Amino acid sequence: MIVGVLKEAHPEARVSLTPEAVAALSQKGVDVWIEPGAGLAAFAADAAYEAAGAKIQPRAALLQSADVLLSIHPPSAAESVEGNSGKTGQIFIGQYNALSNPQQAARWAQEGATVFSLDLLPRTTRAQAMDVLSSQANIAGYKAVLLAATTYSRYMPMFMTAAGSVPPAKVLILGAGVAGLQAIATARRLGAVVEVFDTRPAVKEEVASLGAKFIEVEGAADASAAGGYAVEQSEEFKARQAAKIAEHVRKSDIVITTAQIPGKPAPLLIPQEALEAMRPGSVVVDLAAATGGNCALSRPDEAVVHRGITILGPTNLPATASADASKLYAKNISNFLHLLLTKEGGLQLPFDDELVSGACLTHGGKVMNARVAALTAS
Repeated sequence: MIVGVLKEAHPEARVSLTPEAVAALSQKGVDVWIEPGAGLAAFAADAAYEAAGAKIQPRAALLQSADVLLSIHPPSAAESVEGNSGKTGQIFIGQYNALSNPQQAARWAQEGATVFSLDLLPRTTRAQAMDVLSSQANIAGYKAVLLAATTYSRYMPMFMTAAGSVPPAKVLILGAGVAGLQAIATARRLGAVVEVFDTRPAVKEEVASLGAKFIEVEGAADASAAGGYAVEQSEEFKARQAAKIAEHVRKSDIVITTAQIPGKPAPLLIPQEALEAMRPGSVVVDLAAATGGNCALSRPDEAVVHRGITILGPTNLPATASADASKLYAKNISNFLHLLLTKEGGLQLPFDDELVSGACLTHGGKVMNARVAALTAS
């Protein structure tokens, strides 16, 4: 079996497989082909791939001969069409954010492509080793705090000097998922005072264990059956939530927002009037900017300055830590690939495995994921 690794388009700096991951696959009898320069932005040279057992091949050769093609983002439409430039029966694996782009899934199904999108994996214990959302969100939470700290006009920790005392920054984190929890830990390490809001009371203990204060709003909808994802809340709860968040936003120096609902626009948590109550020099980092944003004034990949308050909307912070982000992503991908390997290193599609079926986006001319299929039908 040939696994091909495509080079991502700029500005993406990550790569689907690292040389270490290639070496592990080569030991399983898998041939790995790498597009020239695919790993350069992640500090993995072509020579390192060759030393690990890979072959450096042009993109056209990968498209024509590889059984499995790996890419973080969707390849171009022409490259995923069987009988065009792609090989018949070729399998695509990546993190394609299918719930945010159901039209792409519909096109793939129409083309007869077999596509696995690892952001669709069920949130189970067995799937954790393949969970690209968690591995990359961890980096995003860390980088969000560093970005805020370098943008913020004051210190993060408390300082007591002969010239006077400086109080610690007050950081508010909205959402205590993987990114939020890492943001808490990073902000605390930098000496900030941290408060956290999340609609799931179950995360209160985790928040407290990291040294932050949990902000509670009564009456949240139960998210225990949502597989680890956020859920829609009632209008009554949203009103109480908005008032509570606005109260704490006003007192904060830095706000980091992470709240997203798969397949739907990000909930608006910081309206303009709440933002304008912050003091000049404050910073908002909106990690949900790609899906509409939690802050009214955030714009994807832009820095907006409004009344002295800076609102940042980064959409791909993991790419700013390309070496480690690629290392973790490659491990996730490799673990999933092992489900598709026979003992002899051949290719199989065991759809009776819940992880394989759960991650399958399209196959046999159909959209296989029920949530994405519902979005394509609407």
